[in-house]
Formats: sequence, C-alpha cells, structure tokens
Amino acid sequence: MGVVIMAHGQPSAALHRLHTHPASPSSSSYLRLRPPHFSSAGRWLNPHFAPARLDAFSLKCSLTSIDVLDSVATATEEVFEDTASLESNCSIPVVHLKSDTLETEGINLLVGGTYVDTILTTLPVLSEEEQNAIAATPAHPAGLYALYASCLAGNLVEQLWNFAWPAAISLIHPSLLPVAVLGFFAKVAVIVGGPLVGKLMDYFPRVPAYNCLTIVQGAAQLLSVGMIIHAHTIHPTPVSSVLVQPWFVVLVIALAVERLCGLALGVAMERDWVVLLAGTSRPIALAQANAILSRIDLLCEIAGASLFGVFLSQHEPVTCLKLAAGLMIWSLPVVVVLTWLTNMLSAGVLDRAKCSQCCCGSSSADSIPDTSNIFATSVEVIKNGWFEYIQQPVLPASLAYVLLYFNVVLAPGSLMTAFLTQHGLNPTLIGGFSGLCAFMGVAATFVSAKMVKRLGILKAGAAGLIFQASLLTLAVAVYWSGSLSQKVPVLFFLCLIVLSRLGHMSYDVVGAQILQTGIPASKVNLIGTTEVAVASLAESAMLGVAIIANDVSNFGVLAVLSLLSVVGATCLYCSWLKSPTDTQRSLFSSEPGFS
Repeated sequence: MGVVIMAHGQPSAALHRLHTHPASPSSSSYLRLRPPHFSSAGRWLNPHFAPARLDAFSLKCSLTSIDVLDSVATATEEVFEDTASLESNCSIPVVHLKSDTLETEGINLLVGGTYVDTILTTLPVLSEEEQNAIAATPAHPAGLYALYASCLAGNLVEQLWNFAWPAAISLIHPSLLPVAVLGFFAKVAVIVGGPLVGKLMDYFPRVPAYNCLTIVQGAAQLLSVGMIIHAHTIHPTPVSSVLVQPWFVVLVIALAVERLCGLALGVAMERDWVVLLAGTSRPIALAQANAILSRIDLLCEIAGASLFGVFLSQHEPVTCLKLAAGLMIWSLPVVVVLTWLTNMLSAGVLDRAKCSQCCCGSSSADSIPDTSNIFATSVEVIKNGWFEYIQQPVLPASLAYVLLYFNVVLAPGSLMTAFLTQHGLNPTLIGGFSGLCAFMGVAATFVSAKMVKRLGILKAGAAGLIFQASLLTLAVAVYWSGSLSQKVPVLFFLCLIVLSRLGHMSYDVVGAQILQTGIPASKVNLIGTTEVAVASLAESAMLGVAIIANDVSNFGVLAVLSLLSVVGATCLYCSWLKSPTDTQRSLFSSEPGFS
C-alpha cells in the first residue's frame, strides 16, 4: 500500500513525487527522512512550519503496511510525469512513496536536532571474554611503546641526578645543612609553583609544552652540574658561608626549576598522556599501562643510583659529574624525538584539544593567563588550583594518597637509614633493605594489574591500603615489644616493612588510575600538580616533627604517627566506598557494588 495525503483546496505548485513499491507482509512499518533533503520536506510534514495559505487545508494521512521511505525530495522537474491518470480523477497533491533501499540503509524518524544520527546500526552483543579482551587492548599500542621509551630515557637521567646531587654536595661538606636547605627550597618551589605550572600545562598544547619543559629541565640540570663542579674546584669554606656563596644561590634556583619541570612532566605523562593512549574506556589496558610506567620509574631509580654509585666509587666526583652531564646532553634530543614519535604513532591523539580549549569564546578567553600582573596572576592560579583540588569528585582517594606521605619513618628513606645505622646494623643489610623495598614496588606493578582485573579499580585500592596498614601495625607492635635488641626481631621488623611496600605501591598505581578516571581532562595537570604540592607539604610537616624529635629514642613515637597516617588513609578511603556521592557513582558506574 502507499500513503496518500489529501487536502481540500487548490493544489500546490510544487508536488512531491516518489514511487511506491509493494511491501511484504513481514516487513516493518517505519519511516525515514534523509537529512540532506530534510530542510524542505520537514517543513511540509511539521504543521508549525506550514505556509499560511495552507491553514484552511484539511489533511488526512493514511498509512497501511508501509515498508520504507527512502528519501523525501522535491522533484519539480518530474511533477507531471506519471500523474495524468490521477489528475483526471482528483485535484489534490499526490505523494508517492518509494522503498527500494531497505537492504542498504537503516531508518530513523527524525525529531528536532537529532537529524545528525540518521543511520541506525545494529551492534552485536559481546560476550564477557570479548569485552575483557577489548578492555585489555590499548587504543594506541604503538604510541604507548614510544611513550615507554621516552619515559625510560627521561627518568633514567632524572633519577640519576636525584641521587647524584646530594652525594656530590655531601662530599663538599660533611654537614647535612646544605643538602637540607636545597631540599627544603625544592619542596617550597613545588608547593608554591606546582599549581601555576599545572595551569600552564592545561592551557598550552601537549606536545610543544612537554618538549619545552624537557629542554628547560635539561638546561637546569646542566647548570646545576656546572655549579657543583665549580664548588669542588674552589677552596673549602665553612659550612655557614656556603649558604651565601653565589654558586649556591644559583644552585638553589636551578634545582627548584628542575624539580618543577620534573613534576609537570611526570603529571602530564602519568595523568594525561597515558589515558589518551590507553583509552579511558579500557580500564584493564590503562591499569597495565600505569603499572608499566611505575615499573620503569622504579627500575630507573635503582639503575640511576647504582650507576652513579659505581662511578663515584671508581672516579673523582668532578669526573662523575661530567659523565652525568654527558648523559643529560645525550638524552635530551632522544626524549624530544620520542615525544614527537609518540604523537605520530598515535594518529595525533595528543594534538586533540582539551575541554577548556573547545568551549565557547568567553570561556576560553577566561582561561588565558593575564601577563599584565604576573604576581597577582600567580596567586590567583595557586588559589584556583587549591580550589579545584578541593572540588574534585575523587577527593577522598586523593587525600588518602596524601596521607601516605606522612609515613616517612616506616618506609625506606633517610630517617629509617639513620635509625638502622644508630642501631648498629651492617651497612650491607641496610642497603639490602632499601633494594628489597624498591623491588617490592616493581612487584606491586604486576600485582596491581591483576587486582584491578579481578576486584575492580576501587576495591583494589582498598585492598592495597588494608594490606599496608595491617603489616605496619604488626611492625609497630614488634618495635614496642622491646625485642629489637636481638637480631631475629629486627629482621622480622624489616621484613614487615618490606612487605608493606607491596600494598603501598599497589595503591599508588591504582590511585593514579582512580584520579585519571575522575579528574576532567581540562584540569588534569592543574589538579595533579596541586596534589603533589599537598603531598610535599605533608612530607615537609612530618620532617619538621622529626627535626624536633631528632633523638633516636623518639623513633617509636614517629613510628606511631606514621602508622596513624596510614590507618587514617585506609579508613578515609573505605568510608568513601561505603557512602559515595551521585557524581562518584556515575564516574564508576561499572564498578561492582559502587553503582
């Protein structure tokens, strides 16, 4: 059957004609209007757009066993063709329907602004195995491999330098004061300048901004090497006068700039780039990519410290610093080329505009930094960074991550090394303890990926925190038992701390993926750098407490404070899982027990 639209009145000058084809009894009854011809035909079918001279028309539409309307189009050149028989019997416009493309195209009834999606496709229902296979496949695997290579080249030099400069400064003066001052100002630079650098990274394009910061970081490292070599060539001076030497002031500034650049580069790679390359809708692939990046960082930490340590045991400090400078110069063009290659192998996904760059003109204009007053702009950006950090939808997970930075005692570090040294342990045992903690972090990257696959992102994070808090509770109980004067309890105490690093690093990997999922792409660098600034503030506060309680006998009090921070992080995170907000439910709707 066909469709006949009957109107009482004079026929219109423009008649719409289409051929009719018989419809099979089993065929569906649905209508399709193609968008290229919708502008005119849609107005005829919508009474709101009907011309005024048609107001008196009485329309009657009869649809019976309609199969398909292929297209609606004006055909004034064919208006009188094949209509002579109809004109002899009636004086009304006749619309013929044609349905000869049922086999090739789907149909859609267009309403309002939905005319863009006009082709309906039938999506097959995937099995659970097929869905897991897709979730484990990165969106841009070749780009990810290039990113891993770039991360390896950049992190090796950065970790080597993080070990080299304190060792080289310590050889100038036996006092810890110069190293402490340099480290303090580096953390202050991160706390104050982190949000500003993150805002700039969110505003500028990804690849040019990354390469620019890589060059600035390399220049700051080379300048620091030059200042330390100069300090080794001049006559020794009292430690109090070192702090006012010109080379020391330049070194403070260079190290602060180098830390800021390293912070921004790490946040951009771990919170933004890896999400684009692995795919936001592929959680298993993203978890595996995060694990590989953490693995690379830990291996570079071990290799960088070992490499410079071997050099320093066989050569003079100045020679070792020159070798480090040569490695910096070699790695700089390699990182830049690998960054460009990452973008090319991922089909330019890193060139994709961020949300803040896709909005209307007014919003994009607001995001442009005002350079007329740099100080006021910097203060405003820092305030905005802290505000955005507090307003992020996954704040409890981030605060749990920050609380873990209060644990500066029950972890490998300077305070634990000092305690074990004062306790009379063999230096080989102390070094083995630090190495086992680092390798436990590497093992955690493998475990975390399996935990995410089995438990989901959120429950995997809770499991890591509970595991760490439980083992550290046992470790503190062993310490307060008073049996550390014997060798076996000391080894058991250290083994508990080593095993706890498995839970710590698991949450570090999983927590990064939670933040990648919950933070908008337009604010990922701003919020990420602010989070690192908050973590640095927490670490500095705990170090301040350790400076006040600097006697070895107070180690137990510091251990209890560190344990309380880990337990607090665990309770905060688990309470968030039990009572999430609507926004958090929507972000993690696929997580079991969270939707």
